[in-house]
Amino acid sequence: MQITAAMVKELRERTGSGMMECKKALQETDGDIDVAIENMRKSGLAKADKKSGRIAAEGRVAIEISEDGKNAIILEINCETDFVSGGDDFMSFVTAVAKTGLASKPKSVEELLALPLAGGAATVEETRQAMVAKIGENIQVRRFELLATENGSFGSYAHGVRMSVLVEMENGNDDLIKDIAMHIAASNPAFVSESEVSADVLEKEKEILRAQALESGKPADIVEKMLEGRVRKYLAEITLVGQPFVKDPDKTVGALLADAGAKVTRFIRYEVGEGIEKKQENFAEEVMAQVGAK
Repeated sequence: MQITAAMVKELRERTGSGMMECKKALQETDGDIDVAIENMRKSGLAKADKKSGRIAAEGRVAIEISEDGKNAIILEINCETDFVSGGDDFMSFVTAVAKTGLASKPKSVEELLALPLAGGAATVEETRQAMVAKIGENIQVRRFELLATENGSFGSYAHGVRMSVLVEMENGNDDLIKDIAMHIAASNPAFVSESEVSADVLEKEKEILRAQALESGKPADIVEKMLEGRVRKYLAEITLVGQPFVKDPDKTVGALLADAGAKVTRFIRYEVGEGIEKKQENFAEEVMAQVGAK
């Protein structure tokens, strides 16, 4: 059967694949578009599986908040290069997955992948596999967190596309929530307040600080006083309310919130690729290895 330009065009529109790939698929199925699509989906799955072992440490973080401000999701989707992460297809996929998660509230990444993607008939996983086949990079839905609130509201701040902060606040307003989220992006506190710091974490830090203080050679009672001051400083550094506010370092975040009668209940800060060990390329070693192999 003759493969016409119209047939190739239709297959491209239905699959998003390249012209030559579509033409080849139609030739292999003697012009049967439906069978060609099925074969291409199987091929896409094979390609996705083949690329799944490659490191994907680039990507985007996205946040979606419900219209009433009572539900929110923050998620990270990874790819291999910043070039792909800036593409329209990848950006649209990230946004659609976030909307899907917010609407359906899955309990795990696996459940999220099995859901129909917002705005389409295919699942999140099927769409991911098709994108891997089309773009040629490993793409992974890495993580997400869903939050709901009764007494507060959510707000966020995005530093470019690589870092986003989601904040839950009681008695706040949009401007204050955004300012606090921006502060968290810049200062990266580990906890909201001292009450969240576990006894184990605090005791471990005390041991380190006590050993440092004892090296001064001062008497034990003086060392304990030094320790108290250093512990207070440590807690101020790691807690949101104890840190100097980035826009007004003369005032702590806690004082800022107190003046506004507001309270931060929790926050989540995602940065693309954090915790992923990136492959370090050494061009000289690579060339020498190739030379030695000959």
